[in-house]
Amino acid sequence: MSTYDPPYAIARTSTEVSLYLDLIPCPDCGSDQADWQEEAFTYTGECVGCGAQREYTFSPPEHAIRDTFGGPEPSELIDAGQWLAVADRIAGEVAVNDRSEGALTAMALARQAVEEVLKFIPPSQDTVPDEAFWTDAGRAERELDPGRFRLDRLLVVRDSYT
Repeated sequence: MSTYDPPYAIARTSTEVSLYLDLIPCPDCGSDQADWQEEAFTYTGECVGCGAQREYTFSPPEHAIRDTFGGPEPSELIDAGQWLAVADRIAGEVAVNDRSEGALTAMALARQAVEEVLKFIPPSQDTVPDEAFWTDAGRAERELDPGRFRLDRLLVVRDSYT
């Protein structure tokens, strides 16, 4: 199993880094649990499953970003398939017709995750390109239903997450 595990990458926000660290399992044992400590854009942690030491260094964005996940450019950390899986997971935890504050916040996050997928679609194209899927998890998500990564379907999903 190959895992996208860059030793150094551009992070658009600390929220994106936190999500990335949650999505990347330990390369030694596969556990997704670690006690991360952050110091000057370097995150170190010990895997809860096997005790392996892990470290990731991220570059801060060129400009301060206020969006939850990132700016106008696509992520270098989380691929398109992973973003859509995150959106599905968040939205799937909200009961139909739940209009509570927690549900609305969750659906706003799910919507933002779909917007992250949309950033991978080049202008004048109508689908997420192959190179936007660089992890096993992201490629597996696309293989489940490649049509979900068409612009028209992504817009419908995004707009339904309100």
